[in-house]
Amino acid sequence: MLSTSSLSATFVGFDAPPKSDLILSVVIPVYNERETLPRIIRAVMLALPDTRKEIIIVDDGSRDGTREWLLDVFPSDEISLAGVRRAADGLIEFVTAERAAGLLETLSAPVTVRRFFQKKNGGKGRALRAGFDKAIGDVVVVQDADLEYDPSDWAPMMRLMELGVADVVYGSRFYGKPHRSLYLYHLLGNKIITYLFNVLFDQTLTDIETCYKMFRRQTLDGVNLVSNDFGIEVELSAVLAGSKKWRVYETAITYYGRTYIEGKKIGWRDGLKALWYVFKFRFFK
Repeated sequence: MLSTSSLSATFVGFDAPPKSDLILSVVIPVYNERETLPRIIRAVMLALPDTRKEIIIVDDGSRDGTREWLLDVFPSDEISLAGVRRAADGLIEFVTAERAAGLLETLSAPVTVRRFFQKKNGGKGRALRAGFDKAIGDVVVVQDADLEYDPSDWAPMMRLMELGVADVVYGSRFYGKPHRSLYLYHLLGNKIITYLFNVLFDQTLTDIETCYKMFRRQTLDGVNLVSNDFGIEVELSAVLAGSKKWRVYETAITYYGRTYIEGKKIGWRDGLKALWYVFKFRFFK
């Protein structure tokens, strides 16, 4: 008679029962995103409907009414939401449990919104660092507020975390999912930066400049991030993919890119800085 061995608490793999109790911290750095922020918060709330989430919004000194909107819609530092209503005219209303009657879009897992305000604009890196310090979830993911990235793409990323096979998951824009055709030189710059990073850090990534980096919170334990600007993308990659002790994966994501007229912020100077940052975070700790 064949004996069966019981599964241990550390049993992982695609054939293992996925963990269903992980809490996801979504860090959203915001700067002058009044028009798009309500829409991205709604998308984040509805993504991964069975996963408990905390949404950490860090306003980086916005001057377009974003800060005032946050104070009006989320009057306390931490609010638990039950769902969201979206009217025919597109107006979005976030609803607490006390006002949940008649919800059009309800949540099957708790969602908490926590918002923080930087005293002045200090850059995406500084805002993310503040958000990471506040995160209490088991898993952390970065979400921009400009509608270029779709939270529904988190599903395969989070599954790798739930199966216990990954510590870090990158969402790559270059794996075949739909992406808008924009700016050849941005693509070339990204390829060069990623290739150089792979050579210096012995990796096989395809998109280190992606916004979607999902990682277990303990991967940043004891790490002192220093970048204030877009260099945080390279620095995070140096920490997450360059440590040699974390299991790193990539999945395909959709990319709804924007033009500069539509509000895109990153430019060619940021690309040149990123090249320098690859060397900096490899050779100058």
